[in-house]
Amino acid sequence: MRHGDAPTRFVEANSVRYAYRRFGAAQGVPLVFLQHFTGGLDHWDPAVTDGLGRGRPVILFDNAGVGLSGGAVPPTIEAMAGHVAAFADALGLQRFDLLGFSMGGMVAQAYAKQHSDRLRRLILVGTGPRGGDPTPYQADVAKHARGNGNLDDFLFLFFGRSEAAVAAGKAFWDRRHQRTTNLDAPIRPESIVAQVAAARDWALPKGERFADLKAIAVPTLVVNGSEDVMIPTINSFYLQQHTPGAQLILYPDAGHASHFQYPSLFVEHAGLFLDSPPPGSLA
Repeated sequence: MRHGDAPTRFVEANSVRYAYRRFGAAQGVPLVFLQHFTGGLDHWDPAVTDGLGRGRPVILFDNAGVGLSGGAVPPTIEAMAGHVAAFADALGLQRFDLLGFSMGGMVAQAYAKQHSDRLRRLILVGTGPRGGDPTPYQADVAKHARGNGNLDDFLFLFFGRSEAAVAAGKAFWDRRHQRTTNLDAPIRPESIVAQVAAARDWALPKGERFADLKAIAVPTLVVNGSEDVMIPTINSFYLQQHTPGAQLILYPDAGHASHFQYPSLFVEHAGLFLDSPPPGSLA
């Protein structure tokens, strides 16, 4: 079973019905994916999900109030992480890997701070820490984010500016839309408002700036493009510098969705990280 034909499934916890898809290898440590602002199950790149799914089970997850999941989007990132915990418990995931993209990467951080004992590996893509640097392109980002979600908006927000980067963005756009049946539901307006509130709260440091990252006691890979206009690339450096033992990869001529611009390379790098021996091992 692959990205394009995996059925949407549901599991309930604490009176919330969560939508998810599970596919890839039958055995191995599951890799749970957490999506970006307003994104759902259909916004992932099948080249990435199927690529990583060759070596492990892949689980795509709609958080509360997003897509086909029930409940309401909570107004903080930490509360969203609480739903990840409830979902993982409902599926019986005792130990798993976690990949978060953009807002999903914020949620992944919040989950890891509280539940590092449940995680084996953590991948943070195109994201930033609590209290990170804001984008200097706020007006342009807001204009394109408020657009119709068309290709031009997506290229500006997620990809590099060169001819090769634009071509890679268009190729991703085609891959993303290959699935035409059993689609996820679009995000609801009230859910977008709640996600904006959560992002604004995340922009404010609590206590000493970045000190909370020391609580992430799990091997971590941070990935971004060299020219992220959504969450400035410097934030990925902050994550690597303040998360114990974290590694950092920056892809050239790439924006917010560097893993979609370089899917084969990202799958190779992420696979190496996920399959590497535990820190301190002599293997």
